[in-house]
Amino acid sequence: MKKLRVNLGENSYDILIGANILSDIGKKVESKGGKVFILSDSNVAPIFANTVIDSLLERGYECKLMVLQAGEQTKNIDSICPIYSSMLEFNLTRKDLVITLGGGVIGDLGGFVASTYLRGVDFVQVPTSLLAQVDSSVGGKVAVDLPEGKNLVGSFYQPKLVYIDTAVLEDLPDAYYIDGMAEIIKYGCIKDEKLFELLENINSREEFMRMAEEIIYTCCDIKRRVVEIDEKDNGERMLLNFGHTYGHAIEKYYNFKGYSHGQAVAIGMAFISEISERLGQTQKGTTARIIKILEQYGLPIKDKVCPKDVMSAILNDKKNFGKKLHVVLLKKIGESFTYPTDAEYFLK
Repeated sequence: MKKLRVNLGENSYDILIGANILSDIGKKVESKGGKVFILSDSNVAPIFANTVIDSLLERGYECKLMVLQAGEQTKNIDSICPIYSSMLEFNLTRKDLVITLGGGVIGDLGGFVASTYLRGVDFVQVPTSLLAQVDSSVGGKVAVDLPEGKNLVGSFYQPKLVYIDTAVLEDLPDAYYIDGMAEIIKYGCIKDEKLFELLENINSREEFMRMAEEIIYTCCDIKRRVVEIDEKDNGERMLLNFGHTYGHAIEKYYNFKGYSHGQAVAIGMAFISEISERLGQTQKGTTARIIKILEQYGLPIKDKVCPKDVMSAILNDKKNFGKKLHVVLLKKIGESFTYPTDAEYFLK
């Protein structure tokens, strides 16, 4: 098992990464009140919930499982009150624990609920998708979507532990594997050319799985270092949003039903790199290299939507500061920077 420590003072926590460790989770978590509320979804719970519950019961914890419909559409403000009600029926207190067992939707939604229920109860992230394991489970960003855009209501609320079992990826449908690869490629683009080169030379999912623990560790370590510098997303952490401003706008345009998050981010990375390279801000050849690796992993590189049609979503982006929009660009593969501009940049 690999271990990373996210050093954030009193909000510090560990990231544990290993294969076939899910059955040991009861030994790694703590509920002072003796109760554990587990939030999962209809895809994940039938496969993994019993393993988690059995491990917790062995340690003497009282458990309650709540299963939500899988999909981004669940991550909305209307889903919150039923979760609060279920927690109250369970008599969950501030000394107890919430576990989010699932992908990014469950982690974001469950983390936001944990941050607001009784003004805050401890929670543990147990990500089961590749995207969540390398990205959304780490860093304490928790949120829900609004009709106007993605992640517009949320908070910064760090988990007590991130518990990553790479073996659960064996059961992951190909679509979710491909989705997660977009975020891994992003890490190579913004911070680690060696990671990008490694990904360029992987020829199959089976080959990836043989290196999954090390690759996930690398991504989590990059995010850990960024979050330690900028926990509240005011500077360095914005680099993690490469491809996301346009990607989120694409997701919103299709009402979160057209593209998955990873697919939309892939389109966003290719789109913004083409503009910045054409304007001389990005090293020549970078966009072609990004497009090639995205296609290698089965990710889309463009969409028929006109940039003008997604402008309202871009203007609602959380990376707006006053009249300025901070766009993440690449100098070259492995080196990124934020560029203050406006939404018109996406029309150049």
